[in-house]
Parts: sequence; C-alpha cells; structure tokens
Amino acid sequence: MRRHVLLLVMAVVLSWYAAPARAQWIDFPTPGIPRVPDGKPNLAAPAPRTPDGKPDLSGIWRAGRAGEYGYDYDVARNLKPGEVQPWAEALRLKRVQDFRKDSPLANCMPVSVPFLNLRGLSRIVQTPGLIVILYESPNSPHRTIFTDGRSLPKEMNPT
Repeated sequence: MRRHVLLLVMAVVLSWYAAPARAQWIDFPTPGIPRVPDGKPNLAAPAPRTPDGKPDLSGIWRAGRAGEYGYDYDVARNLKPGEVQPWAEALRLKRVQDFRKDSPLANCMPVSVPFLNLRGLSRIVQTPGLIVILYESPNSPHRTIFTDGRSLPKEMNPT
C-alpha cells in the first residue's frame, strides 16, 4: 500500500513539471507591444524604439506567405523576360527538374539566410551591441549580428 501512495505522490509531483509545457512562447504576448482592444497587435502604432532612439526589432516576426507566392524557390518570378540571365534561369529550371536534390535542405545542411527570411517564425533579440535571430525553419542555425562597431574577421570561413 505504501508503494502505491509513493507512486501516486511521485506522479503528482512530476505532473507539476509538465505544466510549463503549456506556456510556450508563441501564445505568450510580447510585453511592450501596443495592442488594440481585442488583444491583437496595433499595426498602426509607432514603431518601438530603443533608449537611444533606434528601432527596436525585438520580438517574434512572421515571414510573408512566401510559399503562397512562390518566392521561396524563385525569387525572380516577377521579373520581366530578359531581366534574368539565361544561364541563371537554365540552372533554376534544372534544379526544379531534379526536385532540388542538391539543395541544402534536401541534404540536411543549413539553408541560406534569404530562405530562412521567407518562411516561418523568427525571434529577434536585440541588445545595444548585438542582435540574435532565432529561426523556426528546418536546419536553421541562429544568426548573430554584432552592432558594437567591431571589424569583420579576416578569415570568413566557416560563417
């Protein structure tokens, strides 16, 4: 009997640890965002600013519906004929015919920044000397942007 009570107590205690799983960041409103009475972000409000007056990009950003418009696989889709060099169009068509088998995503490699910026959610964390972008896309690394005035590294590989 004691063993059953002990197991029940342990189960209750362990269930308390599962409670934070409901509090994921996507449903948690970011503090400081101006909102309209129904709770949605007020898109007509002035852009938030850092203490030094620069735009504050911190928060969760949702990319445009890239897949709906097809820009995630053809960024030149709205260009006029002749505005894309023939070799580039031929290469794009070859990759489409090969089902993009050589793309980084197909090979479980990190994808490019433009690809990441065209889909899914991103969280931007901005501090006075650093911006970090966390992507929700597959195979996506985080991106670190130093804004403290340091010079770029002499050796850029791997970056």
